[in-house]
Amino acid sequence: MNEDDHKLTPEIRAVAIVVIAGAIMSILDTTIVNVALETLSRDLHADLSTIQWVSTGYLLALATVIPLTGWAAEQFGPKRVWMTAVAAFALSSALCGLAWSAESLICFRVIQGLAGGMIMPVGMITLVQAAGPSRMGRVMSVVGVPMLLAPVIGPVLGGLIVEHLSWRWIFYVNLPVGVLGLTLAARLLPGGRAEGRAGADVRTKLDWRGLTMLSPGVALLVFGLSETGSHGSVHATDVVWMAAGLALIAGFVVHALHTEHPLVDIRLVRKRGFAAASATTFFVGSALFGAMLILPLYFQVARGESPLHAGLLMAPQGLGAGIGMRLSGRMTDRIGGGRVVIFGLIVLLVGTLPFTMVSATTSYWLLGFAVAVRGVGLGFTMMPAMAAAYATLERNQVPRATPMLNVVQRIGGSLGTAVLAVVLQQQLISAVAGVGARAGAGLAGVGTLPPAARARVAEPVASAFAHTYWWSFALTAVALVPAAILAIAERGARRTPAPAQASAPIPG
Repeated sequence: MNEDDHKLTPEIRAVAIVVIAGAIMSILDTTIVNVALETLSRDLHADLSTIQWVSTGYLLALATVIPLTGWAAEQFGPKRVWMTAVAAFALSSALCGLAWSAESLICFRVIQGLAGGMIMPVGMITLVQAAGPSRMGRVMSVVGVPMLLAPVIGPVLGGLIVEHLSWRWIFYVNLPVGVLGLTLAARLLPGGRAEGRAGADVRTKLDWRGLTMLSPGVALLVFGLSETGSHGSVHATDVVWMAAGLALIAGFVVHALHTEHPLVDIRLVRKRGFAAASATTFFVGSALFGAMLILPLYFQVARGESPLHAGLLMAPQGLGAGIGMRLSGRMTDRIGGGRVVIFGLIVLLVGTLPFTMVSATTSYWLLGFAVAVRGVGLGFTMMPAMAAAYATLERNQVPRATPMLNVVQRIGGSLGTAVLAVVLQQQLISAVAGVGARAGAGLAGVGTLPPAARARVAEPVASAFAHTYWWSFALTAVALVPAAILAIAERGARRTPAPAQASAPIPG
């Protein structure tokens, strides 16, 4: 296979541009709102326990609708579904900006999440089926740009908007992006329905029984994990939510194994390469999103920086991720995702190591360099792992596999965030013990301490973050196991001649 077989054609690049436009909206909106929660609480006269549902409601709606995307793409075509989702997202963004109370904002955010949950998976289905397996590395490196940069850009952009404009502009900024995306999609996205297992011309019935188990199961599990992360401890109710979610997901697995056209094709995990790539995606998601929580918090809590400055200090990670993704896409297409992911995880471990030894006076130059190295590692991990998963699939398996990969990544991210939030909270409680009664709340307690008291606990607080980074280090190291299995599976597959697969764009 020569180099031209891996290059992205102008048609595929056009599809990629449209997919990125939509992904920027849906992913950026997940992070940008968090910066404004305090302002929303004050302006809408709601306590934080109520206003946090602006984020939680969006997250749950996002997770609930993802399993539907494969069926919808097969039934109505990726172009129609994508444009409908983007239009609904832009409209609900406008409604969010016009919200008059906390309750109305939460309601509009749920609608926004239902639309946003389909944008990224449907875009990926379109792009993957258009590109074919030989170009998966470069395709995923393109899709990964908003996924890795949004957590870095979101807090900075949110901070700027809240500081200089009204919080309503956090939602209004989606309108011009939505209009641009719809204009481009009308001209550039291929028409027709996605080619599923039943064929491009065959409509399959919606798996209602599977839907009633999988979507609520994913929502309950993600909710339990997010509540654990927000509490900083494991409550009995959180365990109940998670157990209920796991039970429903387990029920769906049993159902899917005995159904001809399940909502998500669980049988794909019988392929060792796909199973290993999915597990790698899960653990990399845990390490990525968990660390995204504690990295900016160190700058804000241990070093006293503002949210805007903390976001700017995270900027080198975006630069590193951009470099990593540009290089990893080509390498993945040439040598397979497994070995690329192993290299990326090692780089990620090297970039995390300095944070396991942070103090209250650690040089920002050193931390900036470490953040940039982490970015390079991230660019070599998440998207190559997903590219490796897609490379194991036939074209008609892509629509039902995409929701599963997105769900696995989201649950992994929620788990990593919850674990590190609980560890950090407990470490902070120990660090500030004896300084003041209000400090017993851990993270919130540190923020309530007067300046003199905060100065006395600066070093213990920094040590609490250092201890938590060791957990982040461990989560990253665990991902090496499935990545190694993936590399071995790919090596065996490359030695076994396989029939050529079509890589033409979706007919339309």
